[in-house]
Amino acid sequence: MNELHVEPRLQPIPKGALVDKIALVTGASRGIGAVTARVLAQAGAQVILNYRSKGARAEKVAAEIKAAGGKASTIQCDITVSQEVDSMLDQIQREFGFLDFLILNASGGLEKDKGEDYSMLLNCWAQLDLLKKGLPLLQREGRAIFVTSHLAHFSGQKPVYPGYEPVAIGKLAGERALRAMIPRLATRKVTLIVVSGDMIEGTITPKLLNRTNRGLIEFRRGQAGRLPTVEEFGQAIAQAAADPNLQSGATVYVGATE
Repeated sequence: MNELHVEPRLQPIPKGALVDKIALVTGASRGIGAVTARVLAQAGAQVILNYRSKGARAEKVAAEIKAAGGKASTIQCDITVSQEVDSMLDQIQREFGFLDFLILNASGGLEKDKGEDYSMLLNCWAQLDLLKKGLPLLQREGRAIFVTSHLAHFSGQKPVYPGYEPVAIGKLAGERALRAMIPRLATRKVTLIVVSGDMIEGTITPKLLNRTNRGLIEFRRGQAGRLPTVEEFGQAIAQAAADPNLQSGATVYVGATE
C-alpha cells in the first residue's frame, strides 16, 4: 500500500477552527462515531449524524451537542442500500449544499442475523459506493476518513483473532478499494486518510470477540501496555479530518501496533 505512517497528536482542535465546515459521520448514534461528531462540533463544525436504525440514540447525541453550543442534525440511512445512500446525499445537498468531511466510520460484520457476505458488503462495497456518490458534494480541499482496525489493516501480515476474520477481510478490501480512489479524489483536491485503531477499550467488537476468546481483552491490554479509549480514538479521527498537513494516503495509528 502507498501510505504514510503517522502518530496522532491528541491536543484539542482549537475552538472555532472548523466554523463553516460540514461533516457527515456514518454510524454516529453511539461509540466512536458519536465521540467523533462531538469533537468536530466542539471545534465549530456542523455535524450530520448518520444512523441505520438507532434513531432515538442519534437524536440524543445531537441534542447533547446542541446543548453544548454545537450544531448537529441526524439522518437515517443504511449505507448498504444504494437507494438510501442516494436519498441521504440528496437531502444533504438540499439542506447544506456541500460537505467538507466524510467520516466513514460505520462498520460491522459480527452480526449473527446477517449473511456471510455482509462484512464485504458493509465494510467494502458500501464504503466505496458512498465515497463515489458523495465525491461531488465534497468541497475542494475536502477530506474523507476511513476508520479501520489494526487487525484489519495488518491482516495477512499479522494473525487475526478467531471470529474476526470476515471483518478483517472486508475492511482490508474496503481500505484497498478506497485507496485506489486517491488519484480520482486528487482531481478534485480531496484527500483520503485512514485511521486505524488497536482494540478500543469498552467498544462492542472486543466484547463480542472476548466471548469466544476468553481473556482476549486482558491479554491484549497486557501485551500493548494499555488500550486506547473511545474518546481518544474519536478525537484522533476528528483531528485527522482537521489536520491540513496530512497527505492523502496517510495512515494514522491509534494505540500500539506491535
